[in-house]
Amino acid sequence: DPGADASLCGMAATGASGTNAVRYGTMRPNVLNLRVVLPDGRLLHTAGPGRQPRKRAAGYDLTSLFVGSEGTLGFLTQATLRLHPLPEATSATVASFPSVGAAVACTVQVLQAAVPVARIGGCSQPEGGLGVQVPVVELSTASSHPEFLDEVMADACSRFSGVGLPAAATLLLELHGSRHSLVEQQKQTEEIVQQNGGSGLAWAEGLEEREQLWSMRHSAWYAALALRPGCQVRHKDGADGSSAHGAASATALPSLTQGYSTDVCVPISRLPDVVVETKQDLQASSITGPMVGHVGDGNFHCILIFNSQDPEEAQRIHAFTQRLGRRALAAGGTCTGEHGVGLGKRALLQEELGQEGLDTLRSIKAALDPHNLMNPGKVL
Repeated sequence: DPGADASLCGMAATGASGTNAVRYGTMRPNVLNLRVVLPDGRLLHTAGPGRQPRKRAAGYDLTSLFVGSEGTLGFLTQATLRLHPLPEATSATVASFPSVGAAVACTVQVLQAAVPVARIGGCSQPEGGLGVQVPVVELSTASSHPEFLDEVMADACSRFSGVGLPAAATLLLELHGSRHSLVEQQKQTEEIVQQNGGSGLAWAEGLEEREQLWSMRHSAWYAALALRPGCQVRHKDGADGSSAHGAASATALPSLTQGYSTDVCVPISRLPDVVVETKQDLQASSITGPMVGHVGDGNFHCILIFNSQDPEEAQRIHAFTQRLGRRALAAGGTCTGEHGVGLGKRALLQEELGQEGLDTLRSIKAALDPHNLMNPGKVL
């Protein structure tokens, strides 16, 4: 379930994921083989040419090495992926909560109760990447997921996409399974939602209803940009947004107002505290930063909207992102669950891995790319 402009090999290169990751995993466990052009021009098949075993224990795991390498070790040109069967039945719902803490606590309790949630969603800036797609193989079984939006994001999505959501902390949940099992899953979920003060549960099982719900979530990046005056948004089908597709097919034009999407991932048990502390930090810093997250696996995002020509505001944004990363590290998590290190989180990477870990990464980089041709300056 990638972002709007993602490619499969781009997703693999950044080690990305999406709303379905809580049930089906991130890119890493779903990539069985990669075709990589190495810096010296050689062609590498990370699991061997034409191979696609369900599991392997032959030598180093080269596939996992290149997944998440952010273009620093080679060009990913083909990916062999694991396939999952479509579930017999699917049901989605939206629940509103009195606070951010209550919404995230509900997520934790749903997972601890072993409700097989397929989606507890989230959203991020559209990401792209290099690559050609893909032969696909392999099967797995199905289940369900929760997606979190704080009250700022819920209100923005509601106004942008024309979906009637209250301006309150919100969970989007989707359940996968057999028709018989869905009844029990829905009952469990409703009980936990009500225990946490949630309301507004109404299950959507039709394809059109569910697509409308998740289309709203996928437009969250553009909805966030529209929160700030001066951020211009136009529609693909016409400057006035009069197309039948509506606001869900919008793209942002360049302006002084920019969006910066950052993410962290923490252990599920620490998620409520970290999310509440981050919300308080955003408010104390006077930053426009709606929060969304694939909270089913401890991952959440802040979409920070700011004036790129205002040095003081840009500095506040930078300081916030560093505090957020260190808050996640202090909770036993990682400075990025999806977006990667790039340039902005190199200092946090060293704090996360330690000097020995960073030296090991540099040794691998030097062995594969001794002339530093691939994405120089990124990650390391």
